[in-house]
Amino acid sequence: MSLRWSHVGLNCRDLGATEAFYERWFGFSRARTVELDDDRIVFLRQGDVYLELFHSDTEPLVKPAGDGPAQPGVARHLAFQTDDLDAFLTKVGDEVPVTLGPLHFDDFIPGWQSVWLTDPDGVIVEVSEGYRDA
Repeated sequence: MSLRWSHVGLNCRDLGATEAFYERWFGFSRARTVELDDDRIVFLRQGDVYLELFHSDTEPLVKPAGDGPAQPGVARHLAFQTDDLDAFLTKVGDEVPVTLGPLHFDDFIPGWQSVWLTDPDGVIVEVSEGYRDA
């Protein structure tokens, strides 16, 4: 028996807005839609990474801030790597709210830097350049 990563499920107020955000800024595309009686689930894919989008009308548990919520049982943030954080930030411009950074972590890994943004539902998304394993 072997296990491999499958996906992250996200609750979304507006499935279309969330799908467009991850398509535009992170290169995802629709892999599948599951039609339900009066709703749908949307699967997005980027390489081997999937996001599963669920519609939700409930209020967020926490407000987006910093690098994400610190409460146990709540995901802190999603994270992506880039080869050029400055180019990504130039592309994004003022269209996506930044909650923290960019911060530089040269004391740990030379060239490592990150910024934290929010998706349309307030999920914190980290974009990082230069991280390497020990």
